[in-house]
Amino acid sequence: MAEILCALITVFIVVLVARAVMSWFPVRPDSALVQVNRILFDLTEWILAPLRRVIPPVGMFDVSFMILIFGLFLVRSAIC
Repeated sequence: MAEILCALITVFIVVLVARAVMSWFPVRPDSALVQVNRILFDLTEWILAPLRRVIPPVGMFDVSFMILIFGLFLVRSAIC
């Protein structure tokens, strides 16, 4: 059971990192990457939105993303 949970956390971390990388580059509306961007957004926004309500941005940086990644790494290291 722990192996499955570790794998799911790892996959979620990869999805979060992919969303972060996609946010650095503009995506044209006629590009196929629009769908990938939307899927990444839908997979991660359910947990990032509540964190953003609790954790304010620091300047122009969204630190809720970094706190979530850090927390997932902590949980993953505790479980695995």
